[in-house]
Parts: sequence; structure tokens; C-alpha cells
Amino acid sequence: MLEIIVLTFFISLVLNIVLKRFGLPTIIGYIATGTIIAYLFGLHHSASNHDLKLIAEYGIVFLMFTIGLEFSIEHLKKIKYEVFIVGHLQIIVTSILSYLIAYYIFELQQVLSIVLAISISLSSTAIVLKSISESGEIYKRHGQVTLGILIMQDIVVIPILILLGFLSSSESISLLEILMKTTANALFLLGVMYIIGKYLLEPFFTEITKTKSDELFVIAILFLAVGSSYLAHQFGFSYSLGALIAGMMISETKFKHQAEADLIPFRDILLGIFFITVGMQIEFGIISKYILEIVALLIGIMVLKFAILYLVVRIRDRERTSFKVALSLIQIGEFSLAILELAKSNGLVGEPYGQVMIVTIVISMIITPLILKNLSSITNMKSGDEVSETSVSKLENHIVVLGYGEFGATVSKNLKTKNYKIVENNIYSYQKGKDKGEPIIFGDAMNRQILQHIAVSKASHIIVAVENPIKLRAISEILIDTVDVSKIIIRLHSEQDKFFFEDLGIQNIIVENSETVKAIQKLIV
Repeated sequence: MLEIIVLTFFISLVLNIVLKRFGLPTIIGYIATGTIIAYLFGLHHSASNHDLKLIAEYGIVFLMFTIGLEFSIEHLKKIKYEVFIVGHLQIIVTSILSYLIAYYIFELQQVLSIVLAISISLSSTAIVLKSISESGEIYKRHGQVTLGILIMQDIVVIPILILLGFLSSSESISLLEILMKTTANALFLLGVMYIIGKYLLEPFFTEITKTKSDELFVIAILFLAVGSSYLAHQFGFSYSLGALIAGMMISETKFKHQAEADLIPFRDILLGIFFITVGMQIEFGIISKYILEIVALLIGIMVLKFAILYLVVRIRDRERTSFKVALSLIQIGEFSLAILELAKSNGLVGEPYGQVMIVTIVISMIITPLILKNLSSITNMKSGDEVSETSVSKLENHIVVLGYGEFGATVSKNLKTKNYKIVENNIYSYQKGKDKGEPIIFGDAMNRQILQHIAVSKASHIIVAVENPIKLRAISEILIDTVDVSKIIIRLHSEQDKFFFEDLGIQNIIVENSETVKAIQKLIV
């Protein structure tokens, strides 16, 4: 087992280093790693192992948790049309058309047609959200619509599982009874999580931050992410739905940015495991035997989903937005793999349909990162509405102040612009700035995710107002890899400290005196 783990790490590292040089996403490297490992050690069927699938699923759980952190309950209300109207329409229309084609044209069994239709209607949350989050596309109009549709697809997991259980059961089950039980569980779960989010989260995190222990904060975040998903699962819902709700609750607190920054490394590693398990399911023997069927099925599904998504989104949005959303979601998702596995184990899907469909899904997932990477280029090749999409976040040409101690507070007070952002990870200093109405966020300025959130690369100036000299050096080293050094302004206590920062190439260095603030004001004019 240790040999497999070490070799898996090595192969994924080598492949992704090579792929990154060509500008390709790591998702492809992880899937290729899974395929190589499966053939080296004969692990094709290990992808169905319950424990491995559970670990891999937590990559999606953490992904949904971080998405929830970005989009609060208030934001969800703003995209309710995208979630409940566009999302519903896409799923219903795709499922019905896929069923009619499978049942009446290809004359497949009715139950098999239903399972295949449901599988085809879903897209990949893991691949699409990870890609558009990293690229910043999630803040644009097509990203918002895509997010809304994927949230609805995650919600619809519940009735799909109920339907599969109903279809596979030989007993006489009352569907009404199941629906009533599910509704009661949903209301109770939402009630419990609302009370926790409303009255317990803020004081809980405040006490954690007072300990000034980074590891306790990370443990607290992991506890909430895993605990909320487990709680949702106990009530019969998906792990990821519970994590999404928990993330949305934390997004209402001041700790959301630091929570996201601390969870992202765990999320990306577990997502890597998930994509490796996807790659393990690729069997070249099946591909070669049914190559024509797989290619025809893949093209047919992508064309069908593109047409439906485009028309559904086009009801209200621009042509360009509709085109981008349709291209983003033409693949079949990871939950479709779970549906097929469950249906196969219950005797609802026989061979070769199951294997052919699984290979088709995996290939569609491999193609997706390439489409998303070149989404704008593909869209620009198409004539039509070329009006730029609106963006949710327009933070640029602003001033960033890192630290809100005595000096940081003085600098912020004397800034002659309202377009600035402050970062502070001391809970007392943060609260002081918040009480004064400052545009301040809670977070560690040494964390790259925090810097990315405040769009430090688009800032006009970055003033490092940190008191701790070790932390000051660490932040400066991170900044020179991210922004032009001419934008960085450092405040020091003595002339002797200048040499280190001059070696880094930083020239805007001010030694503290009575005119320090005035000197900074001259630099940012």
C-alpha cells in the first residue's frame, strides 16, 4: 500500500509539473495518474471501494464548503432565479428528452432509460467550480449562472436518491411517506444549522482566535466542514449539501476569509484524490471494443446538453453569457458515476451499458478543463453579442493596508481615498477597525489566498504596516512574487533593517519618524 501511495504522489507531481508548463490544469494530471496506477497495480475496481470513495468525496465536500463561504444566504437570494428557475428547467428538460431518446429511439428498458436520463442531466461540480473559482470567472455573470445551476443539481441529489431507492425496492413503499419524512428532516436540519449559525458560530470563533493558535483555528474549520456534512448525511442528504449550508453560515461572520484560506490546501489534496479515482475507472479494453458507441454517445450528449443549456439560459441572459454557460456544463458529472454504481449494485443497469456510460462520463470530464481554460477564446471566435459581461467583484486600483495596529490605523485614517482594503488577524484590532467603519477583513496577510481575495495583484499600492519584523519579512517575500515591487511600501523602525528589503528589490522603504505618514502619502499620490 505504501508503495502505491508513494508512486501515486511521484507520478502526479511529474505529470502536473509537465502539464503546468503547457498551461494545462492539474485535474488532467490527476486523472492520468489514476489511469496509470490502475494499470500498474490492477486497481480498476478499487475505485469502487467504499472507504476510498468516501475520502475522495470529501474533496467535493470541502469544495462546496468554500463555495458556501463565498456566497452568503443574502447572495443566494440574489441568484434565486438561476438556482430555482434555470437550474430546475435544465434538469427537467434534459432528463425528459434523454429519457424519450433512450426509451423510444434506442428502445432501452424503461428503468434503464430513467437512470441514464438522470445521469446525463447532471454536470461536474468538482471540475467546473474549481476551474471557474481559480480563474475568477465565478464572479462574472456566466459564472453566477453556472454556480446557480450546479447548486440546484446538488439539491436535486435528494429526490434522485429517493427515486433510485423506490425503483430498486421490491417492497411496497409509500412514496408520499418517504417525501413527508424527507421534508421533515430537511426542516429540522435547516433549523438546527440556522440556530448554530445565528447564535453560536461568532462567539465560538471569537474564543478560538483569542487563543492565537493557528492550529486550533484550522481544527475548528475542519470540525465544522466535516461535522456539518456528516449531520446532513445522517438526515438522508448529501455530504456536500451540508457543507454548502455550513459555508454559507460562516460567510455571515468576520472569519470567512481566513476559514477559506485554511481549508483550501485540504480541499485541493482531497479533490486530487477524487480525480485519481475517476482516472482509475478508465479501461482501454472497453474503449477499444465500444469506441464508436462511446464517441457517438459523447458527441450526442454534449450537443443535447449544450442546446438545452443555451436555450434555457437565453430566456433571460445575453447570447454570449448563454454560450459560455452551455459550454461550461456540457460534461456529465461525478455524481452521475455514483448514480450508475448504485444502480448497477441494485440491478437497474446491466452490462455493457454501465461500463460504456462510465467511460463516456470520464472522457467528458477530461475534456472539460480544456474547454474551460479556452472558454473566452472559443466564445470570441463566435460572432454575435460581444458586450462584456458584468462582474460581481470590481476591486482594482485600490490601496491595500496590511496590518491595523497603531501605525496601520493612522495610515488608514489619513488616506485620501475611499478605495482601500485593510487586512488584520488580531481580533481586537480587527474589531476596532470594524467599529470605525473601516473596509477591513479578518485574515493573515501571510496567506496567499487572503491576498488573492483582496485582489492584491490589481492594487495600486500595498502598504505593509505590520509590527512583527519576522512577519514583515515573510509578507514582503510573498508580495514580490505577486506584485510589482514599485507598488510595495514598507515601514521600518531603524535604518539597519533596510538592507534585507533592498536586497529584495523594494525601494519604497520609510524609516519611522514623525513624518512617516506624510512620506507615505507622497508615495501613493
